[in-house]
Amino acid sequence: MFNTLSDRLTATFKNIKGKGRLSESDINATIRDIRMALLDADVATTVVRHFTSRVRERALGAEVSRALNPGQQVVKIVNEELVEILGGQTRPLTLAKRPPTVIMLAGLQGSGKTTFAGKLARRLRDEGHFPVLVAADLQRPNAVTQLEVVAERAGVPCFAPERGNEGGAAQGAEGTASYGDPVWVAQAGVGQARVRQYDVVIVDTAGRLAVDEALMKQAADIREAIQPDEVLFVIDAMIGQAAIETALAFQQGVDFTGVVLSKLDGDARGGAALSVASVTGRPIMYSSTGEGVKDIEVFHPDRMASRILDMGDVLTLIEQAERAFDQRQSAEMARKFMDEEDFTFEDFLEQMNAIKKMGNIKALMGMMPGMSGMRDQLNSLDEREFVRVEAMVQSMTKFERTHPKAINGSRRSRIAGGSGTTVSEVNQLLERFTQAQKMMRQMRRGGGMPGMPGMGGMPGGGGAKRGKQQVKKKGKSGNPAKRAQQEQAALAKASDARERSFGNAFGAGAEEPAEDVKLPKGFEKFLGQKD
Repeated sequence: MFNTLSDRLTATFKNIKGKGRLSESDINATIRDIRMALLDADVATTVVRHFTSRVRERALGAEVSRALNPGQQVVKIVNEELVEILGGQTRPLTLAKRPPTVIMLAGLQGSGKTTFAGKLARRLRDEGHFPVLVAADLQRPNAVTQLEVVAERAGVPCFAPERGNEGGAAQGAEGTASYGDPVWVAQAGVGQARVRQYDVVIVDTAGRLAVDEALMKQAADIREAIQPDEVLFVIDAMIGQAAIETALAFQQGVDFTGVVLSKLDGDARGGAALSVASVTGRPIMYSSTGEGVKDIEVFHPDRMASRILDMGDVLTLIEQAERAFDQRQSAEMARKFMDEEDFTFEDFLEQMNAIKKMGNIKALMGMMPGMSGMRDQLNSLDEREFVRVEAMVQSMTKFERTHPKAINGSRRSRIAGGSGTTVSEVNQLLERFTQAQKMMRQMRRGGGMPGMPGMGGMPGGGGAKRGKQQVKKKGKSGNPAKRAQQEQAALAKASDARERSFGNAFGAGAEEPAEDVKLPKGFEKFLGQKD
């Protein structure tokens, strides 16, 4: 969505990052490039004007002129101001103190409300809630049937007492009245949720191709009748400048509490995402990134700003991996690594299935920092290759998956025939797999990764065991006092080595550890730190 904007901003910052001092003309040129990039991305003019004035004011101030690296300080300012116009902080869903929590969806026809309803229901179900969908869109042809299909895919119930415009017939003279009463359906859905003890009700309402009086009156009547805890305005992130006009109309007519950006995986310029929160004052709460029922993300302004500036979104990547990877399987893989057991095709299948659960491979790769320079390679990535690889592994017998060296010529021919591939492709897979096994063995033995000098073995692996054995060969004193001195000296040496490596990793001097190093917010739990 933000590829063009990200590329232009990255190119702009390259011109100033290497400079030891920035003049006023340098800053003015940078601001001009940022302004043009935002306008080309369909960001609202008022938002661009406010954004660039804030960046200019801060860039000409003391925080840049006195900085050791003024170029990086300007990037930091742009990042902070981007976070601000995207909403500032992550806004979680407000749950009712006394269930059920009622969530109403509003937006234009085709914005993705029905699809998002299923995604949100599935996410809430995975978080331990018991949601129900309510089909209050009785106007669009087959909208009720679509919601039922979406509910089935999400694994949640759907309340649909009225079939609505199921046949696609022409609308009656009195609008939606000829298809049923959506206000009654919404009220009945909330009532059914209370009776059947569902703790979340998601009401899917009708839209129009454009904002009109009938649409706003129906949405306002439904809101008045069910008194929702949240009213989420679903907007197509690809509609450009029209997003602002549409959002302001719905804010005046329905007064929504949060925004959902749909179709964020599209190739449009994405100015709506950078405009709607700033113009309406309502937070963006979710983003919809695909057609799958799990293609939904909580919107984090700081992480989205990092993506736009090509800094990646590692935290979201980690969270998706935590949800996708089974803890038991991860523990078993760790045990195999420690016990120096070979990685097998059975393990490979488990890992591939977990990766597929995480979502679109290209989107996952795009979350890595600095991937803008590899966009052509990402775009050329053929995800069908993963399907072919999985087919080859599935065509192997259980014995062959755990004993790949036993796969001879006749077995390779059989695997190729069973998977619809060629013997050459099977040979390539086996060769890559053998190389992967060798790499893991080398990492365990302390040799580091092939082609990457200076990377030692991982703690706890076979290399650590060998290190202990080598220490034993040197021998320890039989004198308890002397042995204690030896152990204390070894600990001090190890601590000093850790400090030097920490300083080198974060750009500090080799003789002393780095000071005041701040890790990204949220990384502490992944590093085992409590504070």
